[in-house]
Amino acid sequence: MIELDDVCRSYTVGDSEVHAVQHVSLHIGAGEHVAIMGPSGSGKSTLLHILGCLDRPTSGVYRFRGRDVGMLSDDERSHMRQHEIGFVFQFFYLLARLTAGANVELPMLFAGVPKSERTRRATEALEAVGLGDRIHHRPDQLSGGQRQRVAIARALVMRPSLLLADEPTGNLDRSSAEEVMTLLERLRAGDRTLIVVTHDPEVARRAQRIIRMTDGRIEEERV
Repeated sequence: MIELDDVCRSYTVGDSEVHAVQHVSLHIGAGEHVAIMGPSGSGKSTLLHILGCLDRPTSGVYRFRGRDVGMLSDDERSHMRQHEIGFVFQFFYLLARLTAGANVELPMLFAGVPKSERTRRATEALEAVGLGDRIHHRPDQLSGGQRQRVAIARALVMRPSLLLADEPTGNLDRSSAEEVMTLLERLRAGDRTLIVVTHDPEVARRAQRIIRMTDGRIEEERV
């Protein structure tokens, strides 16, 4: 599903060049659950952003389902982000004034899905994460674990084949973190691929494969 061939990402900061990702080659198959670990500044979040088409490599090739992502137009990359990739972040990024249902509807709104279908699919997504009775609640009326479950529902409502989670349990207590990871694993049905960036060894241990990064490079892969 995912192929990286000698991918690098560099930034210029003042007079210095920062090599965030260096010569990464990687294959991740459909339906895999992969954890990416490493200290702060190791390049793991930059790598996740490249996989999610939020950033472009400076050099190297990224293929998604056999397509060279570097050859896609901006519109094609946007379409890929909307329909193929779901994102879950540490800080939830829910809009405070919107209900849980309206937050889940947002990706469909941007994709032009009709209102009646948006409402139906948002309801189904929230029911799938155990929050069907919280559809009209705003984020400030929900616990941290519930807010992360709303974020997961939002990430899945477009039925993506790839789910990217950047420190999804970072703001949660251990009990809520366990619930969120169990939920992510349950929703990884069929050929949906789950890639999790984490500092937490307990979260990483749940994956089928652990990739450790240091100084922008893959230091170790462990099954």
